[in-house]
Formats: sequence, structure tokens, C-alpha cells
Amino acid sequence: MGKNQHVVPHNDGWAVRGAGNERVTRTADTQAEAREIARSIAQNQGSEMIVHRPDGRIRERNSYGNDPHPPKG
Repeated sequence: MGKNQHVVPHNDGWAVRGAGNERVTRTADTQAEAREIARSIAQNQGSEMIVHRPDGRIRERNSYGNDPHPPKG
């Protein structure tokens, strides 16, 4: 499982940063662009995408890892 990908405010735009990394992976002008980048990385790594609000609080979380206990149905 790879590092969780965080979508965070960065300068005048948004950035994608791997959990625990000091440097950003990619920057984007809009949160929507950064979300697409983070989603792609998280899907490839089987990790989570965590989207933050401009004030830093978490807005949403999406898991793209393999669930060891998938729902039955």
C-alpha cells in the first residue's frame, strides 16, 4: 500500500502531497485539478485520497486500497 495522497492549499492554488512528505508531488490551479491528480496516484498505489478545505480541515476521504473485508452482497 502506498502513501495516502493529501490535496492541500498551496500558495495561490492547490497541491498534492504524499503523507509525511515535506515537498509537494504536484501543484494545480484548482482543487478539482488537484483532486484528479491525487485520485489517480491513490488508485495506482492502492491508498487513500484526503481532500482538505482551505482552512486545513478535512473535507473528504476516499479509499482506493484493497478492502480486506469487502461488503457481502
